[in-house]
Amino acid sequence: MMSWKKSEKLMDTIRHYASFPATGVSLRQMVQFGEKPSIGTLFRASQFLAEELPIRLAHRVEELDNLPDGLNDMPSVKKVQDWYAQSFEEITTLPRPELDKDVRERLMRPARASGKGSAMLSEAIPNPSIEEGQYNSWTGVQGSNGSNGSLSKKYSATRRYFAMVDDNGNWPPELQLYNQKFAQTLHKIKRRHDGVVTTMAQGILEYKRKRQRMQIDNNIQSFLDRFYMSRIGIRMLIGQHIALTDQSHYRDPTYVGIICTKTNVQDLAQEAIENARFVCEDHYGLFEAPKIQLVCNPNINFMYVPGHLSHMLFETLKNSLRAVVETHGQDKQEFPVTKVIVAEGKEDITIKISDEGGGIRRSAIPLVWTYMYTTVDRTPNLDPDFDKSDFKAPMAGFGYGLPISRLYARYFGGDLKLISMEGYGTDVYLHLNRLSSSSEPLQ
Repeated sequence: MMSWKKSEKLMDTIRHYASFPATGVSLRQMVQFGEKPSIGTLFRASQFLAEELPIRLAHRVEELDNLPDGLNDMPSVKKVQDWYAQSFEEITTLPRPELDKDVRERLMRPARASGKGSAMLSEAIPNPSIEEGQYNSWTGVQGSNGSNGSLSKKYSATRRYFAMVDDNGNWPPELQLYNQKFAQTLHKIKRRHDGVVTTMAQGILEYKRKRQRMQIDNNIQSFLDRFYMSRIGIRMLIGQHIALTDQSHYRDPTYVGIICTKTNVQDLAQEAIENARFVCEDHYGLFEAPKIQLVCNPNINFMYVPGHLSHMLFETLKNSLRAVVETHGQDKQEFPVTKVIVAEGKEDITIKISDEGGGIRRSAIPLVWTYMYTTVDRTPNLDPDFDKSDFKAPMAGFGYGLPISRLYARYFGGDLKLISMEGYGTDVYLHLNRLSSSSEPLQ
């Protein structure tokens, strides 16, 4: 398995793909699209992803190639780049089925919506949490050397791909077969990329050791922001497609792929609290972790990806518990209570996590958002299973909890903010956008 090598020809193809912009999809579009995952609709989704994923993977391969200051030569960074290139190759070389003219035309015919006019999807709107170009590495300028044409073509293609297909009648078996093959390929890619966050972190450590520096500069910081944000997007599209393929057999009515249309905030918060306290007790050998009080209307439900919300809550709660235990000392009988307050507005659902863990110096707050900044003195050995966010999640982690949680929040138009009172404690505000029509922040 280790013998895979990228050829010059593959790199040329990757460079070509990297010259196209990625196409953003909103949470609402994914839900409207996935409500009836039939063979024809899944095939259209596969066609969309067979074009879209290689473009996104190609952007990352190129960017990893051009990292400054020798970071691109670190063994772990090269390893990540190879994973991306190999995944690119697997998707682009998957043979497409030969379809006759009738089938091709039928795939292009939109479904007739049930009495509501055409089944086109709603428009995606710009993401409110992202300044224009904030996470962009793509520098194509509209209008110069005719690239505007390819952009608008690409855009109308999105609109077309993410549409319901007229599914009356049967499809040829090749379609079903291709759908299964495509989903299997995505499965393999998703597994291959499981360890990307940790391996990339390892690469940054290799770089820090080689360069003898403790902090990373802004260029590398913003590269990591783009890189991890893009990874969230790629995993979202892959996870969504795999789940839709599985759901064509069985469906929980509140789920469309990995998106839950009735995500219950209280349930997820309660579960994250239990997990964070468990990890805290385990890490510090405590009989009982500091208590966490949850104030939440049990009926708040909204459309979101529960996995993302769990991850953000777990990471922020873990930080609070760590600060409380380390500020008040492990042998304290009674720790102050951390409060989690959930408020529901028209635009946002906001979750405030207030701890009395001593707070953070104001001058140190920017550092909280940098990767590899961790209050743990020794850098832990990175566990390749880190981002499967299960109970093995290290209590201390290695300084990725907050920055990555903020990317998850921003990915669907929310945000994560931190206000601290040095000498007392910290409030973290997690804003989740309810409107769910904002597009992914694309790189």
